[in-house]
Amino acid sequence: MPQSDRTSYRSREDRLKASYRYCERIARSQARNFYYSFVALPPAQRAAMCAVYAFMRYSDDVSDEAAITDRFAAIQAWRAALDRALEGDYGDSLILPAFHDTVCRYQIPVQFFYELIEGTAMDLTHARYATWDDLYLYCYRVASVVGFVCLYIWGFDAAEGKALRYAEACGIAFQLTNILRDIGEDYDRGRIYLPQEDMRRFCVSEADIEKRSLSDAFQALMRFEVERARHYYTEAKKLLPFLSKEAQPTFAIMYRIYRGILDEIERNNYDVFSHRARVSTLKKVQYVLEAWVRQHRALELEEKE
Repeated sequence: MPQSDRTSYRSREDRLKASYRYCERIARSQARNFYYSFVALPPAQRAAMCAVYAFMRYSDDVSDEAAITDRFAAIQAWRAALDRALEGDYGDSLILPAFHDTVCRYQIPVQFFYELIEGTAMDLTHARYATWDDLYLYCYRVASVVGFVCLYIWGFDAAEGKALRYAEACGIAFQLTNILRDIGEDYDRGRIYLPQEDMRRFCVSEADIEKRSLSDAFQALMRFEVERARHYYTEAKKLLPFLSKEAQPTFAIMYRIYRGILDEIERNNYDVFSHRARVSTLKKVQYVLEAWVRQHRALELEEKE
């Protein structure tokens, strides 16, 4: 191999390693809930999760970052960068080399990432959602497709399409939990994700949300939405046996954290304005340890058999 080719090869390898390190730093610092579940994965899959998380995080930031003056143009530029990255042209991005390597390594269908970008772009065109069906499409694009990507990295039983169906439900459950937790913050950004048809049904106005009203009507609306989310959590839980054994602890941790946030919303009597529902760091660590213990006990039983 000529010296120039060897140098180029080392440069590509170095850039790829640097990209994975950068993506891990992003995940570690910003994926408050997801990163705890990543640590239960084997190193290669953990690195892949960090790479796709960094891509998704940036996709979301482009539509939300107030400092970006033309967010429509920024989203278009990011979509074009995705086009080029899939051809091996990463520009000066620190994210895209690891992202593309992950897509190729795990044979992830690229349409998921385009759907994600379409979902984040909806934040620029939709400040309100008339119906649950309208909101469902948004949740599907920004969260369910994330679940599909995870399946390809984790390994799953594709028989009968059940895993994809349960992963879709999982994304809806997680995103609806985020929406209920962040009602006040989203209103401050000019957005109300709660379906307008539900607000009318329970006689909750935008003025009530602006005033941070914890009226009986608002609490009734929240109970309804929490129960809706629980339905999707029930479906999402069925995903577990369709995942590879290595991935099951990761899903279990993720599920318990997000379900814990929903439970905390209820425990706070639906006061999502003065109390941000969260799962404590100590509790997250507990979930990780419990998942690790269960996994190792299962492996020990397999070895004995």
